Amino acid sequence: MEMDLPSNRPHGVAPTVAPANAPDLASWSSAREALQEIAWLHEVPPETLDALAAEALLHRVPAGSVLLEQAETPVFAQFLLAGSIELLGIRNQVETLIELLLPVDLVIPAAVIGDQPYLMRARVYEEAHLLLIRAEAFREAIASDHAFCRAILGRQAAQFRRQVRMQKNLKLRSAEERVGCYLVALFGQSHKDIAVRLPLEKRLIASQLGMTRETFSRALAGMAKFGMLIRGDVLHIEDAAAARARFPLDPLIDGPEPIKPFQDRKA
Repeated sequence: MEMDLPSNRPHGVAPTVAPANAPDLASWSSAREALQEIAWLHEVPPETLDALAAEALLHRVPAGSVLLEQAETPVFAQFLLAGSIELLGIRNQVETLIELLLPVDLVIPAAVIGDQPYLMRARVYEEAHLLLIRAEAFREAIASDHAFCRAILGRQAAQFRRQVRMQKNLKLRSAEERVGCYLVALFGQSHKDIAVRLPLEKRLIASQLGMTRETFSRALAGMAKFGMLIRGDVLHIEDAAAARARFPLDPLIDGPEPIKPFQDRKA
């Protein structure tokens, strides 16, 4: 189905980073196929997916494009199928990274569900492949289909829990602890003498960890005494045991947050 996108979308299309193994839109032959392949929608009846696909389109957006601005009212529900999106808080000319959204996820669904203005700006970090569904059709499916409503509730629950983890990280740890735990999480269970490339620009990591770029740089320099060295954008692990001992990870802060669609209660 062809749709007219809002006339001011997309804009600011200068690339900021090359896409990392982003699949071509040919990976999905149609909006219906894309919906079918979203794991957390697998319990939604085919009839509901058909109705949603009839109000949907596939859209590719270059890195650097602004998808939506805070204070705008949603026109589409947006599913991020591939790539990544920066969710940014804006005040005057200052912006801060709230979260880097990864696939497969919904872009600020609370605003779409409530038909309320967006509280954040969304800007493409790596080339994004999106499935756009008319907001009215999306809300109608939530209201009329129990399975789809459960799936969206599960998605919302995962996003909420992810934000709680972030707030705990910001409020319960010092700047040094936040940086140390971030780096320890990057190398996981690996041992010493390995190298891991930072997944984001340093300015974005600093913003996500709630500090200035200067504070982040100082904290990085101090990681050497715990067996972690940063050269350029590469983390070199010289003593993994020392790093883990100083910066133990907390599963209630640092653990993954899987999407778990709500299940029907058994009779």
